[in-house]
Amino acid sequence: MTDGRRQVRVAVVQQPPVLLDREATLAAAVACLHTAADAGARLVVFPEAYVPGYPAWIWQLRPGPDYDLTSQIHEALVANAVDLDADGLTTLRQGAAERDVTVVCGVHERDGSFGRSTLYNTLVTIGPDGAVLNRHRKLVPTNPERMVWGEGDGRGLRVVDSPVGRLGGLICWENYMPLARVALYAEGVEIYVASTWDSGATWLATMRHIAAEGRCWVLGSGCSLRADDIPSTFPAREQLFGDGAPDRWINPGDSVVVRPGGEIVAGPLHREHGILYADIEPGRVAAEHRTLDVVGHYARDDVFTLTVDRSARTPVAPPA
Repeated sequence: MTDGRRQVRVAVVQQPPVLLDREATLAAAVACLHTAADAGARLVVFPEAYVPGYPAWIWQLRPGPDYDLTSQIHEALVANAVDLDADGLTTLRQGAAERDVTVVCGVHERDGSFGRSTLYNTLVTIGPDGAVLNRHRKLVPTNPERMVWGEGDGRGLRVVDSPVGRLGGLICWENYMPLARVALYAEGVEIYVASTWDSGATWLATMRHIAAEGRCWVLGSGCSLRADDIPSTFPAREQLFGDGAPDRWINPGDSVVVRPGGEIVAGPLHREHGILYADIEPGRVAAEHRTLDVVGHYARDDVFTLTVDRSARTPVAPPA
């Protein structure tokens, strides 16, 4: 059991990616990792699809009239996605090992099996030795996200032991899926990462609700993005994102840290690029469950049953 008195400094990185550029974004991530480690952070969290950036363009493009432009952008996205089986996060893993920190980072994952180009919205957990501890693929892409990502499976829907505590996470609107949350509660999550493109009052209320419901620490990791953060080489940049004015926010971020019970202890970081820090006590989670444990004394196993299929979806092999 984690020592309830031990404090752990966490860092939630709210910095823009270099959109559609995997290597430049990874370099930026490693720089932020070093900055956070210099500030004493033992856990560094990046937002949803950070490498090489959330596909914000999908909310402007139309499936029919913009088909050619969508195809052009998607081709660049596939080329810059991360193949975990080919060690596509080498630099980030090396940075984690060098600084002895745990990292959670959202990526566009390319399933390289048999030369495939299917992409997944994946949350990767890296241990302080640089090893990949878990990869969770988003179960249900939201609305137009289905033009970008395939459906994930349950193999990564779990909590892992790490030096900072029992660590788990969900991606964006998965955090609105009650059974997905319960799957993490049932595995004793102490630090719950909610990596997202969402923002605003409803999202922040959800972060507080999860902390109250699960009696866990919640790290809401948001994406902050301005029009002038979009590279000038991005296809149809002005059409999709405007003239690049620095005061035009595409996403305000709203990263936040919430203690068990629902009190905000850091953030929200709104319309600002930066790194949000908080000192948390993962071991306090056990004591917080005294009054409410939704998978323990406040559960009704005789009435409700949760079954989670954590098997991996096996790709269909090409004919011999």
